[in-house]
Amino acid sequence: MLIFVARRVGLMILTAFVLTFVVFYLTNLPPNLEKLARSEGSVRMSDESVAAWIEQNGHGGSVLGRYGQWLGIVPGWSNVDEKGVARGRCFEAGSDPAIAPRFCGILQGDWGFSTFAKTEVLPYLGGMLASTGWLMLWVMIVMIPTSLVIGVVAGMREGTRTDRVLSTFSIATTATPEYVSGVILVALLASPVTGLSPLLAEWGWIDGKTLFQGASSPDNITFWSFTLPVLTIALYGIGYIARMTRASMTEVMTAQYIRTARLKGVSFRQVVMRHALRNALIAPFTVIMLQFPWLLNGVVIVETLFNYKGFGWTLVQAAGNNDINLLLGCSVVAVFVVLVTQLISDIGYVFLNPRIRLS
Repeated sequence: MLIFVARRVGLMILTAFVLTFVVFYLTNLPPNLEKLARSEGSVRMSDESVAAWIEQNGHGGSVLGRYGQWLGIVPGWSNVDEKGVARGRCFEAGSDPAIAPRFCGILQGDWGFSTFAKTEVLPYLGGMLASTGWLMLWVMIVMIPTSLVIGVVAGMREGTRTDRVLSTFSIATTATPEYVSGVILVALLASPVTGLSPLLAEWGWIDGKTLFQGASSPDNITFWSFTLPVLTIALYGIGYIARMTRASMTEVMTAQYIRTARLKGVSFRQVVMRHALRNALIAPFTVIMLQFPWLLNGVVIVETLFNYKGFGWTLVQAAGNNDINLLLGCSVVAVFVVLVTQLISDIGYVFLNPRIRLS
């Protein structure tokens, strides 16, 4: 088991280096650097001034060297500008380079300065991740139990009307992207002119003009402002996990040991709860763990749609404002979440499946 985990961790580290280098290379292409120079300096800068700004701010040289500086495994750059002021990655302009550390990358906790948020990337991104964490927590609380119940019930009643209704619901939610389901939910439940809200307001059942709020804020989380973002993300995942659970449950219910238990007189409920359910949840467990990377993509759309300022909203703002350091910080978080959840999924699958563990 230790060898298995060590191999997975080694592969995870290698994958992290490759993915972060690809993102670093793409965000540091010459057009992006020129756009950054003009946004931080002046839009009327000449080409010579742009080249000088790029060189003076440490964006010159080889990509591998700059990537090593960003990681913190290569000493940070330093130079003296035309005014004689010392500048460097590891110290503020005008300070003494002799007392500054040589290495200052993400491995040392220095993730750079955000040109969009006008603050350090690491603490700013930490606050945005905390906001998204609450959203993802409630999505998982709603999504996992609901999808498992739908999948188990549909698998137990294969071929019946209940199975067909639940399967149709699962396929419909999976086929509907978040930006469509979000707009539909807003039109039905959060619009003062369409959907249920005008009727409920006319009947006097609600105090305001809308049943739910069409915008959400992490500083003021309420049931009425948080329901639509959570449902928008959860609906897609519910259908996908439910379909996988149904397929697994259907396969388990036709196994020989299930038939033997029924022939011995074991009640249907005990057969499902004590024999079928545990084996049927092996495949859905892997699918559930894979939902965490998908949630990072889902929150980009949902947080933008509902103006919820979290990780997804930050990623959109960083891309729109060409904030290279913030984009790189978001990529590190995304890569870390994907690889860690994959590792947990592999380890959990080994523990849940005795055949894999014994082999």
